[in-house]
Amino acid sequence: MSEQQSVLSQEQTRLLDTWYPERDLISDHSWGLVGTRVLEISAGGEHVIVKAADSKDDHLPREIRAHREWLAPWTTINRAPKLLHADDHARIIATQYLPGQLVQRSTAEDEVGTYAQAGALLALLHSQLAVTDIDYARLERDQTLRALELPHRLDPATERRLRRDVERWPVSPVTLVPTHGDWHPRNWLIYDGAILAIDFGRAALRPAASDLVRLSSRQFRRNSDFERAFLEGYGSDPRTADAWLRERLREAIGVVTWAYAVGDETFEQEGHRNIAELLAQ
Repeated sequence: MSEQQSVLSQEQTRLLDTWYPERDLISDHSWGLVGTRVLEISAGGEHVIVKAADSKDDHLPREIRAHREWLAPWTTINRAPKLLHADDHARIIATQYLPGQLVQRSTAEDEVGTYAQAGALLALLHSQLAVTDIDYARLERDQTLRALELPHRLDPATERRLRRDVERWPVSPVTLVPTHGDWHPRNWLIYDGAILAIDFGRAALRPAASDLVRLSSRQFRRNSDFERAFLEGYGSDPRTADAWLRERLREAIGVVTWAYAVGDETFEQEGHRNIAELLAQ
């Protein structure tokens, strides 16, 4: 296992040796943009995905929480991977491998039925729990203002306008549900005609509408039939005008700062485009 030992910490390797003492590396699916390794392994007849994060990556703790608390509506119908092992301190998790083809850049990405399924699947996640949070809106406003302090390529006039707008955001109680946090075709598989969910590193309690933000700036923008099918599958439209605008603006600000930090220029430009369009509204 020299391939895995070279990319995992000593503690992570020790745990993996305990969980799967005899294993073979099938593939390394790591992105390379952040300090998380995603390894596909074979061990004792099991096909497993291992994710291991460094101390700077806060996604893996979210993924572990999602598996422990929120994914049962999906795992019980085999639409998401089951948790096999996890260690919070070492930041490592092992989950069931799901067969299938990534929807992104496949023919399924251009099929209306894909979005109807994705909407219905998301409704199962959202409907299991709803809580009222009196602090969420204030914390999100303050976090968005802090994001504007990070290095970015926003022009000064745009930054000043954003800061003025964000400072005026209301801080009233908000209803939160379990959300995927990155719900779009890059995190969907299709297998035997069914849509499956993967990658829960951004899972958290948020407003339901937040899970539509990335779809709205990409797939829904490209084809309104996808949006209609998604909402039919979901069963309603969780978006309200003012809150939806804030969700999209918060996401876009996060995109331009995060993408600049990791050097993802394509994603960064998407954030700049969205900010310009939203401010025009």
